[in-house]
Amino acid sequence: MIVTRFAPSPNGMLHLGHAYSAIVAHDLAREGGGRFLLRIEDIDGPRSKPELAEAFRRDLQWLGLEWEEVPAQSTRLVRYEQAARDVLIGQHGVLYPCTCTRAEIAASATQSGPDGPIYPGTCKGRSIDPNRPDAAFRIDMAKAMEIAGPLTWRDALVGEQAGRPDLFGDVVLIRKDAPASYHLAVTLDDASDGITLVTRGADLFAATHIHRLLQELLGLPVPVWHHHDLLLDESGQKLAKRRDSASLQDRRLAGEDGLALAKALRSGNLPAGISLGR
Repeated sequence: MIVTRFAPSPNGMLHLGHAYSAIVAHDLAREGGGRFLLRIEDIDGPRSKPELAEAFRRDLQWLGLEWEEVPAQSTRLVRYEQAARDVLIGQHGVLYPCTCTRAEIAASATQSGPDGPIYPGTCKGRSIDPNRPDAAFRIDMAKAMEIAGPLTWRDALVGEQAGRPDLFGDVVLIRKDAPASYHLAVTLDDASDGITLVTRGADLFAATHIHRLLQELLGLPVPVWHHHDLLLDESGQKLAKRRDSASLQDRRLAGEDGLALAKALRSGNLPAGISLGR
């Protein structure tokens, strides 16, 4: 059975890009006689605003979507800690503490990856108290890949892919200000929720290499991915909370017809100034 999910973070209102992503996940599940889940990803520290989750539910209902809600990320912290401590550190020994700042990394990095400067390994092998409040935990990518062996994964739109998590270098898996990075939390959550088809925007395509590595290390099932096109603004940039893209709540409260909007997004009849692209 197909199980998909929509997993927004309550650090800003939903916009048209979120609506499109939710509709894709919802419709693929319904077409396959499966389940469409809503998961609130609320571990972004003080940026997470609990009251926004209710606005998200109203937005999805306004669009005519039906879903099953699963526990929010804030209820899963023990699971993240256990996976990191017992498996990634205890069993495999692939995490190490790091106290480098972003400015220090930018100044010393000599290579760039999909997310920007690749960490140069400054703290690898250094003696750092792992309980320091300013310490994050990074994955020793070379060691992790040696343990995992060759990796592959499949995107429903573009086919089989060879796993290349090394493109990112030693990424952070436990943040200084959060119990888990996006990479670790979403990988564990999708497995716990039984997700069989991970639908998300094409901007997260490269991140799947890391998630596939974590699945192998943690002994998790491997889903299929579906990286859909993004909604772009007039400048060709993806719609984003940080650029104050018009919110679904504003449209809803203004009396716009949510069912008509969902129908238009499905048919590609996009609002003026909005286009689809990767």
